[in-house]
Amino acid sequence: MTDHSMDANAPGLEDILPAQDGFSLRVRVLNEQGLHARPAAKIAQEAQKYDCDIRLTSNGATVDAKSILDILTLAAGHGSEIELRAAGPMAREALSQLGALIRNRCR
Repeated sequence: MTDHSMDANAPGLEDILPAQDGFSLRVRVLNEQGLHARPAAKIAQEAQKYDCDIRLTSNGATVDAKSILDILTLAAGHGSEIELRAAGPMAREALSQLGALIRNRCR
């Protein structure tokens, strides 16, 4: 996968790190308008596929990644760094897929 529009510091799937309660991954929001309604819906829809707890953190606020409205409250704009945390049986797989979705501008 070679996306030349990705930021040089964009994490790869190997950047999923063990955390105290599961796994974590940091990604940068590449969408020009940030996490507005359409990307928030795609993220929530993807997160709902996994049997685990998934949270997004940006600017000190943490929300449920399975809730479109919660994601919208983050108001994560273009270039914002967000941290995804997941705990449960499918945590690593969920972060892998969500990280790829966000790096691909939720397409």
